[in-house]
This record gives sequence, C-alpha cells and structure tokens, in this order.
Amino acid sequence: MAKKEHISETPATQLLRKHKVAFSEHPYEYEEHGGTSVSSRALGVDEHHVVKTLVMQDEAAKPLIVLMHGDCKVSTKNLARGIGCKSVEPCKPEVAQRHSGYLVGGTSPFGAKKAMPVYVEASILELETIYINGGRRGYLVGIAPGVLTELLGAKPVHCALAD
Repeated sequence: MAKKEHISETPATQLLRKHKVAFSEHPYEYEEHGGTSVSSRALGVDEHHVVKTLVMQDEAAKPLIVLMHGDCKVSTKNLARGIGCKSVEPCKPEVAQRHSGYLVGGTSPFGAKKAMPVYVEASILELETIYINGGRRGYLVGIAPGVLTELLGAKPVHCALAD
C-alpha cells in the first residue's frame, strides 16, 4: 500500500478540523505566479471550481477578504458598491501577508491572523465542491462551499468579471 504523503497542519487545517469540517487534501507543485491555472491543471479540475483568496482593502485601508473563481477577476467597482464602500483595491503583498499571516500564493480564508470580513462571489456557493487554499503554497483543500458562509460568515456579493 502506498504511503500517503504527510501534510503538516496549517492554521487553516487546524480551524477546519476543530470545527469538524470534512475536507480533502490536494498538494501540488507550486509555481511562482502560476495562479489557479496551475493548481486546476495539477488537480485535474475546472479552474472555475478553484477559489482564490484575495486580501483587499477599502478606502480607509481596512482589510477584507474576497473569494473569487479562479477563472474570474474581481470588479472592484461592483464589490465596493455591493459592500457599501467608496473604493476597494488589492493590498500590496507584504500588507496582505501581515493581515492574513500567510504568504501570497498560500493565503487561506481559514485561520487568518487578523479577523477580516469575508465576501464570496455568490455563484461560488452554487458549486458542489470547491478547491481553496489550505494555508500553504501548493496546497488546496476540497470543501463544500456552504462552509464559507457557515464557518466564516462570508457574505455573498456579485463582483465577478470573466478573465
């Protein structure tokens, strides 16, 4: 019997286990700036089902997390309008890392260092299974999308732009 690859715990997997959330583990070969096209190809899943975790900030520099389909971009205009802000922009990588506690490319919405509001593209919640970062570069977890609203209190928004 093949030995299962050992995957060390991350703050994200610790949180999921603590709340008894069922998830599958999917390590893959991380590529710098490869994005979700690399992970979806490595896992053999549609990039639309791979969810990227983006740390952004509003006009007052308050951080927030946006969860988006891997094959879509965030309309910051629509997002700002949807959450009642003047503007929203991506955080610089070092700022995102400071807020989340994760390296860019390995950011998970679970177990972030700082409590931040979480927004999820509404159509993600319609998928059966999503693949989202498990707290390390080259590591996704497969979960039911309902976990995002149940565990994180993620608020659905409509801000997807086709990539």
